[in-house]
Amino acid sequence: MTDISSKELIIFMAQNNLYPIYSKRGKVYLRCSTNKLQSHIDYSKIIEKLNITSKKNCDELREEIKKEKQKRKSNRPIKEWIEEERPREMLVKLGAENLPLSKLLAIIIRTGKEGMSAEELAKILLNHFGSLRAIDGASVSDISKISGIGLVKAVQIKSALELGKRLYRESAKTKMRLSTPSDVIHYVSEFYGPYLRDKDKEFFYVILLDIKNKPIDNIEISKGSISSTIVDPKEIIKVAVSKSASSVILVHNHPSGEPLPSQNDISLTNNIVYACNLVGIKVLDHIIIGKNLEDFYSFSKEGLLK
Repeated sequence: MTDISSKELIIFMAQNNLYPIYSKRGKVYLRCSTNKLQSHIDYSKIIEKLNITSKKNCDELREEIKKEKQKRKSNRPIKEWIEEERPREMLVKLGAENLPLSKLLAIIIRTGKEGMSAEELAKILLNHFGSLRAIDGASVSDISKISGIGLVKAVQIKSALELGKRLYRESAKTKMRLSTPSDVIHYVSEFYGPYLRDKDKEFFYVILLDIKNKPIDNIEISKGSISSTIVDPKEIIKVAVSKSASSVILVHNHPSGEPLPSQNDISLTNNIVYACNLVGIKVLDHIIIGKNLEDFYSFSKEGLLK
């Protein structure tokens, strides 16, 4: 023990999760929470070498050990961390809902880069984009530009986010009937919200419904510029007739984030309603999607459907 420096001992303690404890009776001892140290190691010689004699000594040494552990964590792969701090093991033990974003992303990223763990990479990714929603809105190319991410990890991240959005769509598809404006808004929120809220162009969709107001299909009619999209009422009638739809719901987004309808939106809706009425198809609603979860405008709810 005399040949080992104090710094080497601190590194040893950080590696083995070994901490000094000062008891109420004024006794200093060492505790290893991982129970992996060999029984032949003489803790008393470590205490003597580091001259741990008081509570202050214990507190200061614990801080040094924590700093060393953090330094090692940043430079070691996750598989070498103590089991209690590994993201995958934590998810199994605590549940996915109790893990911070950085650990959930680390599980998806899987590996880090030289000198940096997957969790550190995840934190850099989150800090760069600011939120999961911003990452979702970024392209694979943009995500892969982050040092240490690359194409493969970017694809893994985008795939995971897409799974989350499709989970929402599964929930929407379980809706049996869309009878009220609230039903329609809820359906559109789950089926379209995650996809259209952050688009930088306008997309126009039509939801086709059967005679019981149950969704049959969702069809993209057109996509346009940042402020408008060209919609031909005849195209809506064509797809509705081909699917034997009894009624339709119109859906489009506003890239500006403001869901209030423009005069063009109102005129277009009136034209579509008129055209659909000629062939016996009812327009139940027109929903405009804004920027946030609660930003939806319902023509039916606001009494704008003639």
